[in-house]
Amino acid sequence: MSQDLTDPSAEPNTDPIAIARELIRCRSVTPDEGGALTYLLRLLTDAGFDAEIVRFSEDGTDDVDNLYARIGSGGPHLTFAGHTDVVPAGEESRWTHPPFAAEIAGGALYGRGAVDMKGAVACFAAAVLDFLKTEGTPKGSISFLITGDEEGVSINGTRKLLAWAKERGERFDHALVGEPTNPNRLGDMIKIGRRGSLSGTITITGKQGHSAYPHLANNPTRGLEKVLHALYAEPLDSGTHEFDPSTLEVTSVDTGNPAFNVIPAQVRLNFNSRFNNLHTAKSLQVLIEKHVASALEGTGLTGRVAFVPNAAEAFLTEAGDIAALLSETIEAETGRKPDYSTTGGTSDARYIKDYCPVIEFGLVGQTMHQVDEHVAIADLKALTAIYRRFLTRYFERFGG
Repeated sequence: MSQDLTDPSAEPNTDPIAIARELIRCRSVTPDEGGALTYLLRLLTDAGFDAEIVRFSEDGTDDVDNLYARIGSGGPHLTFAGHTDVVPAGEESRWTHPPFAAEIAGGALYGRGAVDMKGAVACFAAAVLDFLKTEGTPKGSISFLITGDEEGVSINGTRKLLAWAKERGERFDHALVGEPTNPNRLGDMIKIGRRGSLSGTITITGKQGHSAYPHLANNPTRGLEKVLHALYAEPLDSGTHEFDPSTLEVTSVDTGNPAFNVIPAQVRLNFNSRFNNLHTAKSLQVLIEKHVASALEGTGLTGRVAFVPNAAEAFLTEAGDIAALLSETIEAETGRKPDYSTTGGTSDARYIKDYCPVIEFGLVGQTMHQVDEHVAIADLKALTAIYRRFLTRYFERFGG
């Protein structure tokens, strides 16, 4: 049964399972808020937080709701960052348990967002509410930066919320993002940075013609091998101590031509690169354009590269003390000493790192974005215990 959030005498809910189930039942598929942020707003407000939902807009994009909540004053100021938006469930009939029913079976909680990342949002909320209940308002501040746009284009989400908070005079000392960082077991991995991500489309243009008269045309697909060789022949780099080697992968090839007897005018290649801090998005753009131009030289074909805006830069966080503190806390709770890593995709930490040191630690990510996404109940309880212990240690370590 849902907690009565309209009753001012109701005890704040400190059960991560109950909170996670409430969140999963909200159909908050990007960019729809779906009630998830409204639920968190009431939960945190009842616990004494100053909280509000902030909507951002931009031409050509959907409006997005975001939540900012804070309790306490001054520093140290720890903010928990995450998102309640989720990717689409796909064909719901393929799910063993309905994606928005939050059913529990076999010791696991099923639902879209259970892992990525409503589960971690629930764990942090439960840990914070228990901290406030047992230890009172901290000598410092705790806040939540929760977006509804992480799984989308990330234009009206965390980046704008951070700028909005800064304009209000908010200052963060450290941030913890609850993305699913663990590959196999809870306690495997803390993210201390992220690779950059650059996407784009290479268009090779030739001359359209009849397939029976190729000498009167210039088939752009003949440039495919040359371009692909130029992109793949040599690795972008050999990696660094902190980062794996950078990669570039072509993800689709299309001429847009349904006819069998027509030589197409163009062929388009979509690609994505995940790159380390030996590159910037700009330097990689220059390199890719150079490779394409060189590959097509002398062919009579032309090449153009259009890059997707809002590329993510690679970064390492300056969070040695807080990363060590979290590592010690994880080891105390799980018996496992986590690795520091920069692997995986991008996250909103790429925006937060411009405001304060940021690290990431959440659930095991094996089922995220999949049919029957689920999380072990034991992991939700364990992650809550980690966050709860970390809160006490954080204010002991960094408090006045």
